[in-house]
Amino acid sequence: MTSAHPGSGHPGSGRRGPLVDLRVVDLATVLAGPNCARYLADFGADVIKVERPDGGDSLRNLGWRDPRDGDGMWWKMVNRNKRTIALDLKVPDDLGVLRSLLDEADVLVENFRPGTLERLGLAPDDLIARNPRLVVTRVTGFGQTGPYRNRPGFATIAESMSGLAAISGEPGGQPLLPPIALTDELTGLVAAFATMVAVHSGVGQVVDVSLIESLFQFMSPLVTLHGLTGELQQRLGAGLPYTVPRGTYQCGDGLWVGLSASSDSVAARLLGLLGVADDPRFTTFVLRMQHRDELEALMRDWCAARTQAEVLAAFEAAEAAVGPVMDIADIAADPHYQAREAIVHLDGTPMQGLVAKLSATPGELRWHGRPPNADGATIREKGWNQ
Repeated sequence: MTSAHPGSGHPGSGRRGPLVDLRVVDLATVLAGPNCARYLADFGADVIKVERPDGGDSLRNLGWRDPRDGDGMWWKMVNRNKRTIALDLKVPDDLGVLRSLLDEADVLVENFRPGTLERLGLAPDDLIARNPRLVVTRVTGFGQTGPYRNRPGFATIAESMSGLAAISGEPGGQPLLPPIALTDELTGLVAAFATMVAVHSGVGQVVDVSLIESLFQFMSPLVTLHGLTGELQQRLGAGLPYTVPRGTYQCGDGLWVGLSASSDSVAARLLGLLGVADDPRFTTFVLRMQHRDELEALMRDWCAARTQAEVLAAFEAAEAAVGPVMDIADIAADPHYQAREAIVHLDGTPMQGLVAKLSATPGELRWHGRPPNADGATIREKGWNQ
C-alpha cells in the first residue's frame, strides 16, 4: 500500500506512518546520506534537511532538470518528504539553531569527512552527552577508521575497490562500472537499516557506514571462495560462473530476454525446452558449468529462432524463469508496475514509490524536494513544533 497526495504536500498537512514520532536532522549532501534520511521520511519521520545558505546541497544542480520549473530531478526524489532550512554552521546563531534541533532529535545523518563534525564543535560524544538517545549516523567513503578514512569517497571509487568492477564486463575486456549510482542507493538502504537498529536499541550511539563496505557486503561468497581455494571470479559478461545458462539473449525479432537456471528444478524445465533434458553434459550444476559454452550456444540459438513473445510464452508454459529486457519506457507502461504503484506522482513529478509495502502501517509520500530554506522561518521560530 502506498499513500501519495499530489498537491497536498506541505509540512503542515500532517504526517502518518510507523516512524511518525522520529525526529531526524539531515546534514548530509548528494546521495547516500540523504537517501538514508529519505527512507526514514517515507515512513513518517519528521526530517529537517539542513543546507548551506550559499547554494545548498549540490544535488540540487546534479544531472537532469525538470523542464517545467528547472529544479533538479535528483533533488525532487531524494529529498522528498523533508522540510528544508538554510544554516551557516560557521555563524554562532545558526549553529545554535542546529544544536537546539539536535537536543530534541532522535537521529543525525551526516556525511562530512571524518573529523569535520568535530571541528564544527559538534563532536558525536558531546551531542550524545546532551541528548542521550541521539543516534549519529555517519556516512563516508571508507569509514571513520582505517588508513583510507580521510580519502574522498564516491560511488565510483567504491565500485572500483569493492570487487564489483573486477567481475563486471566481457571476458578479457575492461572492468565496467554500473550505469547508475548503485553504491549510493545501496548505502542509503544500509544506513537506514543500521540507523533503525540503533534507534531500536534505545541507546545513543554512532553508526559508522561506508560506501565501500556497503557494496562489499553484496559480493556474495566471493571472499569465502578466494579464502578457501584462492579462486577469483572472472568477468563473464551477463553470465554467472555457477548458473548456466544465465544472461541476456536476443530473440529473432531483435528484442531481448533475461533468463536464469538458478535451481535444479528450473534448470530441468529449461533443458526440456531446449530438447536436451537427458543430455549427460547438463544434468548437474557442476556439469553445466563445465559445459558452459555448449549450453550457452544452445540457449542463444533457441532464442534467436523465436520472437520475444514466443520465448516468453514457452517459458511461462514450462514454468521456467524469464523476463523481457525492459527500459524505463516499458516499465512506465507495464501493468504490473502500475498495479504495484511502483511509480507515483508527487505534484505531477513521477518517481519511484515506497521501497516496501507495510500492510498495517504503510509509508506515505507527501511532497517532492522543496525549495531552499522553504521551512526556515518556521523551524527557527518553533523548532520541531509545526
